[in-house]
Amino acid sequence: MTTHLFKQAPSCEARLPGMESLTELYKIGSGPSSSHTIGPERACLLFRERYPTADSFEAILYGSLAKTGKGHGTDSIIQKTLAPAKTTIVFDPNDDNIPHPNTMDLFAFRGDRELGHLRFMSVGGGRIQIDGEEYTSPSLCYSLKTFNEIRAYCVKKGIRLWQFAEENEKDGFWEYMSVIWEAMKTSIQKGLSDEGVLPGGLNVQKKANFLYHRRNLGESSETRENRLVCSYAFAVSEQNASGEKIVTAPTCGASGVVPAVLYYEQRKNGFEDEEILRALATGGIIGNIIKTGASISGAECGCQAEIGTACCMAAAALGELYSLSLDKIEYAAEIAMEHHLGLTCDPICGLVQIPCIERNAVAAMRAINAVTLSDFLSETRRISFDDVVRAMKETGRDMSTLYKETSEGGLAAL
Repeated sequence: MTTHLFKQAPSCEARLPGMESLTELYKIGSGPSSSHTIGPERACLLFRERYPTADSFEAILYGSLAKTGKGHGTDSIIQKTLAPAKTTIVFDPNDDNIPHPNTMDLFAFRGDRELGHLRFMSVGGGRIQIDGEEYTSPSLCYSLKTFNEIRAYCVKKGIRLWQFAEENEKDGFWEYMSVIWEAMKTSIQKGLSDEGVLPGGLNVQKKANFLYHRRNLGESSETRENRLVCSYAFAVSEQNASGEKIVTAPTCGASGVVPAVLYYEQRKNGFEDEEILRALATGGIIGNIIKTGASISGAECGCQAEIGTACCMAAAALGELYSLSLDKIEYAAEIAMEHHLGLTCDPICGLVQIPCIERNAVAAMRAINAVTLSDFLSETRRISFDDVVRAMKETGRDMSTLYKETSEGGLAAL
């Protein structure tokens, strides 16, 4: 095997000058991991376009892609995407001279001759960057990228967050969001009817159907709410763990939180789809702020970046459904992230199952609690949403790599 040398890429701290479209945050894709399946799939498709005459490929996976790629199915998606060409896959978990924890090298060959190579970084939510090439997003829609900037703009114009999104998004945005909501509902409904054991070898039983149908005599309204919200979160997360279609919100591993909260509220209170779409846009703005100013990658900042962000998005979306003020929506999102700070990403065997599925359910319930608390106490808060996003980013920087989607520490080491 040839040793391939690369110059280390510039730090991924180089952030976009604004925020991308929400269509880049909410994407329909196959589980179980946006960084480990959707991102590599996109990289392979782009690479194949660059070298259409190649008859074989080689992929070298580093960092988290190497350490948990088997469990996440990274090798399978690469083989499938580059087929029918022969593809050799090498897992290199020991090389830490890489620009991002999710780094992969792709090489194209024609016979024995190398046609070219590229280094890709899967930076979260299915988004990819190429080493040595300036990232220019085709969907950069927003010039403002902090909550304080966006709030000041909304207050000045007398609009809500979903209207801010509407102003900045391109034609067809609401039609796209309608497709996203339908996909979310479908993943819940399919998950609720599904039974059996999740793939991967852990022999984890699917529990969404059991949770949904288990009714106890004398069940309180609070217990019923918790049971149903959890069943919806389990349903989506189990679909994701099975490699089925889900919506990144903001990632595959955290895909159960937002739909669980909104589906429960729609069924309970009869919100129209149009109201749900506005709530999704509001939650999306919050997710975009985190994605742009910090990270939504578990390999970069731990599970606080995935489940924490999903909880923030769900809290903000629910705040919009309840027509809360901007201050209260901000406080709900701040509470949601504040109490996920430091959350590790430690999937057992590299599978998005334990503790990932339960975390989706817990975060969905926490989002509802955050909205209730913000409605009571927003006038007493001392921390801004932008402050807690910066704290999450710094916490992620300081966190040991053992706890950032490598399956080397925490629960994964048991």
